[in-house]
Amino acid sequence: MATSKKIKTVVPPIIEGETFTSLQIAKNLDPDGSMETKLRLLYKLQQTDTRIDKIYLLRGELPLEVQDLEDDIEGLRTRISNLQREIKETEAFISQKKQDILNSRSLIEKYEAQRDNVKNNREYDSLSKEIEYQELEVQLSEKKIKDNTLLLAEKKEALAQAGERIKGREEDLAAKKKELETIVEETKKEEEDLLKESESLQSQIDGRLLNAYKKVRSNARNKLAVVTVKRDACGGCFNKIPPQRQMDIALSKKIIVCEYCGRILVSSEFEQE
Repeated sequence: MATSKKIKTVVPPIIEGETFTSLQIAKNLDPDGSMETKLRLLYKLQQTDTRIDKIYLLRGELPLEVQDLEDDIEGLRTRISNLQREIKETEAFISQKKQDILNSRSLIEKYEAQRDNVKNNREYDSLSKEIEYQELEVQLSEKKIKDNTLLLAEKKEALAQAGERIKGREEDLAAKKKELETIVEETKKEEEDLLKESESLQSQIDGRLLNAYKKVRSNARNKLAVVTVKRDACGGCFNKIPPQRQMDIALSKKIIVCEYCGRILVSSEFEQE
């Protein structure tokens, strides 16, 4: 008794970076379904994603402005923290030099008292050198105190300016966040529904077609990868389409790609529906 062999459908692998142009000449792209159905799903996905794009466009540059302000504030906080640490270190250094001056003057008084009671020139010269050394230490400490006092004033001024800047940035950030939150709240429900719809549509589309759709869409300035024919021209780049090609597009039996921009072209009836 003869047994019938089960024919396996071979699905071509998804190629990274594949476009509609390469799919247009590929074989076995439609082994198990209607091409028209696939094209309708693609067009519906494009319409859904376009509506999502419009929501993001409504937010404009606000998300980027909020991110920039947050980064700026974080940088200012780091600068303020560093300035506060440097100010403490400079104040501690000045305090130490003041103590060094007191110690040196105390030693000078001690050596001067000892010098008055020396018994020979050798001890006198030795104490005189110690006194001279401590006097130089006092002068050096005084110079360092003067220099670091000026530096301390500069750092305190920089700290005050950074404090004013961060205050202004925080006020701007609060206003931008409030504006963004208002827009997000107004479109939140619609965005969630559209994102779910987009995911659902993507799950129904052939992997190679979906991969090509994302590739073309990411490279298009207006994010359009699937367009209809409008006034005998491509709805994406507006270049004229020959009549015979328009007839093929209207039949929806195969993938037709614009030879100028690489977008997939679908029947204008899809838009009417």
